[in-house]
Amino acid sequence: MTVPPRRRRLAAVALAATAMLAVGACGTTKDDTPKANEPITLTVDVFGQFGYDDLYKEYMASHPNIKIVERGTGSTLDQHTAKLTQWFATGKGAGDIVALEEGLIVQYKANPNNFVNLLDHGGATLKDNFLPWKWEQGMTADGKSLIGLGTDVGGMAMCYRSDLFKKAGLPTDRAEVSKLWPTWDDFIATGKKFNEANTGAAFLDGATNTFNVIALQEGGNAGGYHYYDLQNNLVVESNPAVKKAWDTIVKIIDAKLPGKYGAWSNEWVAAFKQSKFATMACPAWMTGVIEANAGADNKGKWDIASVPGGGGNWGGSFLTVPSQSKNQAAAIELAKFLTSAKGQVGAFKAKGPLPSSPQALDDTAVKDSKNAYFNNAPVGEIFATGAKNLKPVYMGPKNQAVRTEVENAVRTVELGQRSPAEAWQDAITKSKAAAAK
Repeated sequence: MTVPPRRRRLAAVALAATAMLAVGACGTTKDDTPKANEPITLTVDVFGQFGYDDLYKEYMASHPNIKIVERGTGSTLDQHTAKLTQWFATGKGAGDIVALEEGLIVQYKANPNNFVNLLDHGGATLKDNFLPWKWEQGMTADGKSLIGLGTDVGGMAMCYRSDLFKKAGLPTDRAEVSKLWPTWDDFIATGKKFNEANTGAAFLDGATNTFNVIALQEGGNAGGYHYYDLQNNLVVESNPAVKKAWDTIVKIIDAKLPGKYGAWSNEWVAAFKQSKFATMACPAWMTGVIEANAGADNKGKWDIASVPGGGGNWGGSFLTVPSQSKNQAAAIELAKFLTSAKGQVGAFKAKGPLPSSPQALDDTAVKDSKNAYFNNAPVGEIFATGAKNLKPVYMGPKNQAVRTEVENAVRTVELGQRSPAEAWQDAITKSKAAAAK
């Protein structure tokens, strides 16, 4: 699940505290096997919308001695990150299960003793339950520790407001809308037509999320990396994929398509209900965010089309069991349940995060799924069909802090505060500084 946000501003704080992460307890599992029927409360720390409510109820029904409390539902990733920094720096405060987003798990793998090594608890037998690259993302570089079990992946689409498209004289059928923009240049041309209709809404929510989609697409198509290469060298300045994504978002900004709503800001959240924009980049997990932000009054007005540029992957998270948990044995079993094929299917049906389990992706409940909020869009067909062929992009050791600086530079162009050339140089300079911390 990656919401990801304004969400990345505090990620830099988390990275500054990386050296402190080793303060946490050692990674050995405590002998906390509960006595029969001993009451246990398990705390699960998440962000955004993971879709676990019904799964919790099912698990508690079959484990009557266990009570599950979820914290952080609906919060942004930067809010979650600030808490992570505190919990692991001080060695206390974390839940029994803690979600880590894909852009952050890299830095936390550097100090695996802060987490239970799931290989010591039957984790190796679960390998085939996950897409191969998703499994590897949860492993430490030396292959000795598994700190996280995958939840979802971020198959890409473009969500749009069919009522605003109709008002602008554009097609509203999702298949016809998809035909409007096979490329980002076509997307820009469509946006210009939308603007000419003067609907009172912007064509696009904002620039930063769209830039992230394009950067991930370009990285996936050119070596499987963007900000860091596979040897952990910072390559923001030298990687043509990053510069191509930059040039594309500048063209989108120059065409006056974004509504300038900062992703994950209060203004961005309010703009959903106020119908202030017509399109937004939409990984699978974003459907739950849109529904939560736009509310019941906008049910059926949203729909889902293909994303310009031909797919991509954005986001996805992992469930970890911190060493500081006092209920490790019970937490491990719950984490296994939530990330099982059955658990991933349940989460997808509830809030839309696309499974990282091949078995779940093949489940008819996923493949044949439709989303009533999005005009009964066949989300299984849209997201799940190509999920097994998603191209992951490598995240380097300080990816989150670097990404924050690059997207902050994009934001200054969007707001007219710097020229694209000035902002690009600023992105290079500040990303180097972030990587050096």
